[in-house]
Amino acid sequence: MSVLPLVFTSGWASGINAYAVVLLLGVFGATGLTDDVPEALQRADVLCVAGLLFLCEAVADKIPYVDSVWDAVHTVIRPVSGAVVGALLAGQSGSLGDLAAGAIGGSTALASHAVKAGTRMAINTSPEPASNIVVSVAEDLGVGGIVTFAMFYPEAAAVVAAVLLLIGLLVLAFVAHRIRRFLRRRAQRREEKRLAERTAAPPG
Repeated sequence: MSVLPLVFTSGWASGINAYAVVLLLGVFGATGLTDDVPEALQRADVLCVAGLLFLCEAVADKIPYVDSVWDAVHTVIRPVSGAVVGALLAGQSGSLGDLAAGAIGGSTALASHAVKAGTRMAINTSPEPASNIVVSVAEDLGVGGIVTFAMFYPEAAAVVAAVLLLIGLLVLAFVAHRIRRFLRRRAQRREEKRLAERTAAPPG
């Protein structure tokens, strides 16, 4: 299916900011910049709701710990949005190809959402809020740039999205390994301290 590169890219982007994807695709379709966007995404009510929710996410996504709560709430929303957008981009006939496109969009969105949520949890351990703002802005610009690029060069954009997803998964695995090792060391130090206190305590 020729639309699969766009489906994959939109799925990756949906895992980071689903509302931005719906808003951008709808605007591109409504303004006539592309014929690949289904009419369902170009409706005025869809664009208004997507725009409002995008503004809410733009604020929540930049506040430490609030962003993690927002991510937790969107653990279902982002993959479902990626699947729906993917199926709409492929068509609305209910064929096996449409279902496959929905599965690709949803699974890709779930993977990129996991990367985003895990990365944000790690960033929230930093005492200053600037890193959250910088990362959030970078994510928004990245989603906007990749989705726009996909409108004109879908295959190239899909390659970029795949590389970014792979890098994100590797970074997430590395961070998770470091966190587990840190927690094990802290637990070990606590146990050693507890044993030392018991040994030093005089018999009762």
